[in-house]
Amino acid sequence: MNNSKISTLSRAVLLIVMVLLVSSIFVPMWRIELSAPQYPEGLVLKLHENKIAGNVDIINGLNHYIGMKTLHKEDFIEFTVLPYIFGLFALSALAVAVVAKKKGLYALFISLIIFGILAAVDFYRWNYEYGHNLDPNAAIRVPGMSYQPPMLGYKQLLNFGAYSIPDIGGWMLIASGLLLFILVIKETNALQRYRKQQSIAVVLLFISLIFTSCIKSEMVPIALNLDACDYCKMTIADGKYASEAITEKGRVYKFDDIMCMVKHSKENVKTKIASYYVSDYNQNNVLIPSESAHFIKGTEINSPMRGGIIAFSTVADAKVFQKKLKAEGVQWNNILLK
Repeated sequence: MNNSKISTLSRAVLLIVMVLLVSSIFVPMWRIELSAPQYPEGLVLKLHENKIAGNVDIINGLNHYIGMKTLHKEDFIEFTVLPYIFGLFALSALAVAVVAKKKGLYALFISLIIFGILAAVDFYRWNYEYGHNLDPNAAIRVPGMSYQPPMLGYKQLLNFGAYSIPDIGGWMLIASGLLLFILVIKETNALQRYRKQQSIAVVLLFISLIFTSCIKSEMVPIALNLDACDYCKMTIADGKYASEAITEKGRVYKFDDIMCMVKHSKENVKTKIASYYVSDYNQNNVLIPSESAHFIKGTEINSPMRGGIIAFSTVADAKVFQKKLKAEGVQWNNILLK
């Protein structure tokens, strides 16, 4: 048996990789979603390998007011070369499948990794220039403010929430890279160093780390008198009553009243919430995890939307205000069920 040859199974998988690479040319690679109170249905920017699609005209109109450069296909050389690059990768995968040489497989995998790193650097550079090189004569200027979109995950930009994630073509490329990684492990006989169960666990851990490190659910400070409540659309003015919900994808929803957050969650049951935050009533605009907070409710609690519920970091503080406001203690789980 020739040890320099890859197996028939590996050759078949390489054909799948080729199909994924070719198919990715015809679908969006990346998407940036924008949400704001004035755009309840949201705006989306879709980046293909050869064009920009989505709500480009509307986004360009918004960019003009804050001094950001408008988006045009002609300004990006990447849209000219990317289809050829992925076509070349697809042909390389086919060639390796036909020649069946391990060295060809390794070269293809390393080349794709290097390209991925360079593409990420270029995407970051584009995002940075897009968000920092602002027109000094723009109609709306916020001193010290930049509008760099996130490379991956969620970021708040004034009253807009920006969510960046791979689209169909991007997931195809990720799948291609993972398949090549598995083939390299298989053809280098790395799996023979471990028992089968351990090998599967290592691969699954590697894959899970990739995805869990990509999307983070982090609390975002509320900008008083600037951010709007995602439920009642009122400007959040009092930090003692505000709250925040973060989805599993990292999108942040902000509210001026705890009960606005509860009602929003009930009306959007398909939205998977990863964490809830509420303001500590004793500390203006300081958010704490709802699971560790101590709540009281009562008719004398004048929250913005008359939700009548406030939160505290400590039991002692909650008891002091419970007596003062003639309120009663309540558990977070019971609040969610209201």
